[in-house]
Amino acid sequence: MKNLKFLLITLIITSCGTKVNYDYEKTTNFNEYKSYNYFDGMKTGLSELDTKRLISTMDAKLKTMGLIRSDNPDFYIDIQSQDVQNRNNKNVGIGVGGGGGNIGGGISLGLPIGANKNTRELVIEFVDDTKTGMFWQAISESSYNPNDTPEKREDRFKTVIEKVFSTYPPKSE
Repeated sequence: MKNLKFLLITLIITSCGTKVNYDYEKTTNFNEYKSYNYFDGMKTGLSELDTKRLISTMDAKLKTMGLIRSDNPDFYIDIQSQDVQNRNNKNVGIGVGGGGGNIGGGISLGLPIGANKNTRELVIEFVDDTKTGMFWQAISESSYNPNDTPEKREDRFKTVIEKVFSTYPPKSE
């Protein structure tokens, strides 16, 4: 019973996590970039309200990192996202069998574990259109509930943005 509780707690903790993959132009001097803005007419794939929440959260985070939003920026930010519904194909098999002599039989039943979950893939790209083009990219994937309250949505964006920018700027090798 203790193992089952531990397994359930671990499953809950890991299912709420945010995975982030990064890529960047290794010759970029990230210290040159002090100001940013967003591309005009950006199609984020989010609702208008969620786009405002995300941009507000990013602005606050970037400000703490010493970057300022400007009408004449050093680089532009592009944001794209898509919602993905993952089917949960994990199941538990229960089998009953019997046999005697040359006769055998069995019954098997698959019981789904958990439910389908919604994930959002969020792509954030930093683009310097005067020099190298795109020089940094983060792709995050996190679970979310489309029926969350505005406060929970904002909290989710804060968590995702903290994770996305936790290793920006990349360390030189």
